[in-house]
This record gives sequence, C-alpha cells and structure tokens, in this order.
Amino acid sequence: MSPGGQPLASFADRLLAWMIDTALATAVALALFSPFFVILWLRMFSEITRTSPDGAFVEPDPGIFLVDFFLPIVLLQFGLFVVMLGLYWLYHVEYLKRGGQTLGKKVMKLRVVPLDPSRTLNRGMAGRRWVVQYLVGSLVPGGSYLDGFWQLWDKPWQQCLHDKFAETVVVRVSS
Repeated sequence: MSPGGQPLASFADRLLAWMIDTALATAVALALFSPFFVILWLRMFSEITRTSPDGAFVEPDPGIFLVDFFLPIVLLQFGLFVVMLGLYWLYHVEYLKRGGQTLGKKVMKLRVVPLDPSRTLNRGMAGRRWVVQYLVGSLVPGGSYLDGFWQLWDKPWQQCLHDKFAETVVVRVSS
C-alpha cells in the first residue's frame, strides 16, 4: 500500500502503460515525419536512377548528394529530436500533472501520486520524473533498464529511480 493507502501498481501494469505511451509517441512521430522522409527518399531514388538519353546511368554528383540529400536528412533528424522532445515534455509532464495519468496509465488504471499524501503532483515532480526516466535513462548505457527494474526490489514503495528522484509513487485506481 502507498503512504496514502492506495494499492501500489504492479510491474506488469506499469510496463503495459509504458508500452501504450511509447506506441502512441511512435505513431505521432511516424505521422509527423514520414511524409518528409518519403519525399527525400523519392528525390534520392530519382537522382540515383537517372539515365542519359542513350540509356546509360548517370553517376550522381557527390556534392549534390551532400547538399540535396545528406544535409536535409540530418536536419530532419534534428528537427524530429527537437519536436519529439517538446511533445514528450507536454505529454509526460504537462498532461501528467493534470491528473497524474498519461493515456497509458488511464488504460491500465494507474496514477502517479506524490509520496507525501498531503502534497499534490506538480510540474516540478512530473518534470523530475521525466528528466530521469527519459533523458538520463537514454544517455546512460543500461540506465533505462536499471530505472525500470528498480521497482522489482525497491521496498516498501516499489518505486523506479525516476519515482525516487521525484518523490512519487504509482498506484492503482478504480477509474
């Protein structure tokens, strides 16, 4: 039981909620950026399959490849990173602080609550959770696994490292 008397979320429920949230984020990223990558690919394909009037393949100019294809792909990747970072912040911090639930947590009937039942979940707590879970977990080799599995041996609150850092706990809710 949590300090507020609610049952703690199980590892499996938290994992499924995370998988739902990740699938949603992946779908958004694909929807936003697939058209740009398809257009670039089509341009590159037409350039490398270009033929002269006699039917011989024309060797692509390396300078054109660099400026017309490589640079736009790098810029698109950077743009994807920046846009997704912003969307992740909005989803995992701003949306979470409203009611303690992301869509994945709503489906799995879970809620993030402060460890201290007299406090309310705020942007600082949600932000610290997100920074540790997504940024540190992505930058430290094996960090996301350590963070996620930490709850399996954490007593008494079954917290992940990002929960410990933010002073939160994940509980089961009836609705």
